[in-house]
Amino acid sequence: MAIYEPTIGLEIHAELKTRTKMFCCSKNDSDASEPNANTCPVCMAHPGTLPVINEEAVRQVLRVGIALGSQLADYTEFDRKNYFYPDLPKGYQLSQFVYPLISGGVLNDVAVTRVHLEEDTASSIHEEGISTTIDYNRAGVPLMELVTEPVIKSPRQAGDFARELQTLLRYLGASEANMEKGQMRVEANISIAIPGEMGTKVEIKNLNSFRAMERAVEYEIKRQTAVLEKGEKVAQETRGWDEGKQSTFPQRIKEGSADYRYFPDPDLPSLKLSELPEMSRESLEMTMPELPWERRERYLSLGIKADDAQLYVQELALGAFFEEVVALFEGDNARVLLASNYIANDLVAIISSSAKATKDRRDTEKRDTEYQSMIPISAHNFKKIIDMVASRKISSRAAKDLLLESIQGGKDTEILAQGKGLFRVTATDIGSVVDHVIEKNASVVGDFRAGKAAALEYLVGQCMKALKGAGDPVALREALKQKMDAL
Repeated sequence: MAIYEPTIGLEIHAELKTRTKMFCCSKNDSDASEPNANTCPVCMAHPGTLPVINEEAVRQVLRVGIALGSQLADYTEFDRKNYFYPDLPKGYQLSQFVYPLISGGVLNDVAVTRVHLEEDTASSIHEEGISTTIDYNRAGVPLMELVTEPVIKSPRQAGDFARELQTLLRYLGASEANMEKGQMRVEANISIAIPGEMGTKVEIKNLNSFRAMERAVEYEIKRQTAVLEKGEKVAQETRGWDEGKQSTFPQRIKEGSADYRYFPDPDLPSLKLSELPEMSRESLEMTMPELPWERRERYLSLGIKADDAQLYVQELALGAFFEEVVALFEGDNARVLLASNYIANDLVAIISSSAKATKDRRDTEKRDTEYQSMIPISAHNFKKIIDMVASRKISSRAAKDLLLESIQGGKDTEILAQGKGLFRVTATDIGSVVDHVIEKNASVVGDFRAGKAAALEYLVGQCMKALKGAGDPVALREALKQKMDAL
């Protein structure tokens, strides 16, 4: 069997978060429940209507370009991409062909070819074997398309790139990029060939989650390998992904750019961006937030574990909560690290458990890297728990119980700790418990005095049990040793 090397490129569309559509004043609302409510003569392509460019959409794409380190266009124009389909009211799509807004750039070590701006199509709702209906609410929504260079070599690398782009779009406020709502759609181009040779490109559509994309790419690599091993040629085509069968299937022969008969749209002006001060790189750079990779590096510099740093970067609600907690500790790095440990482990476990109990909870693989619910505890109450642990007022076990109690009741954590008897016991209490445990476990005491170290840990456990978890294991261990050495 020959050794084949995969070559993967991605085309990713993201609906931009603007107030109105790309070329008209109809509302841009992905949550609209009534079909065809957000339409007008322009986006429905009535005769005699004229489009107007959405300035905010242009600005958002340029900011994406700055984040990618791309070249921003000086001159740009919109083109008509001609094809006929029921979800395209005009019979053509307004897009950009020769002069995209963005050229070049890098994200997650993957080179970007271009980023351009276009309008979205309507939504087709298929009732199998019965009918297809069209909802034009989405027709004309601003759509950013990013195309990578064909330099991706594995399904995992493709997935990591798409996830990082989704996170970037959310940080910039450019798009919610919710894949379940269709706000972000991924298409993968895959070819395989013996190293040094060129393969035949196959495009996969209908990829509605990152894991679906990774599985589709992996399947397609295996399928093309099998075709070549049989001495056959891979057809250049567009294929779909069947989630149920976990396989791709042919849809149509792949079109080339000539099939779309691109030409500059005569109804829209070309843009000379250098003549628009608000679109200059300098002006746009002043609006840029901390970017995902910058925040990730900042967390790592604090000593946060790499997996936890990624969690705070990717899960926006959790990251915002962590930022609140960090600000409250005012540079106390030891307590920040302790807080991170409780957030990434205990708080996340509580939220996940609660989410699983919710009937309409989305599959964790499709949750769009954000928690459905608010963080169920205030940063101030959470800080009090960390302060009590750090000052050894409560044990780690008590802190976990207190976190759960405070979330369920929403009460002040110090008052809860007092009421639940979670504060560590006094030296007098420790002494009496140690005496009692030694008296009741004479044989174990003998084992310890005979050199069995495990016996001491058993006795510590018995003391902790008697104190209902409120004891300090270190203090108990020392008190037991002193008492038994004196026997």
